[in-house]
Amino acid sequence: MNDAIGLIETKGLLALVEATDAMAKAANVQIVKRVDIGGAYVTTIVSGDVGSVRAAVEAGANAAAQVGELVGSHIIARPSEGLSPAFLG
Repeated sequence: MNDAIGLIETKGLLALVEATDAMAKAANVQIVKRVDIGGAYVTTIVSGDVGSVRAAVEAGANAAAQVGELVGSHIIARPSEGLSPAFLG
């Protein structure tokens, strides 16, 4: 498991695609998963070292806010071992 996971949630796919692209370009992170919440809400999850995830989430949140509706962003440093299998498996 990497040192951190980052999440960005948007309303609408366009903003999420823009955010995910910005995250991948901003730092050395791995795109783990896209989650369709429903009602047009979607989330992208990335992983990597804490500094890279912070930089990626900040860039992604800014990008999403410019082209659509950013619902939220969050970083979890050193997630518990059970978190990944439970939610990302």
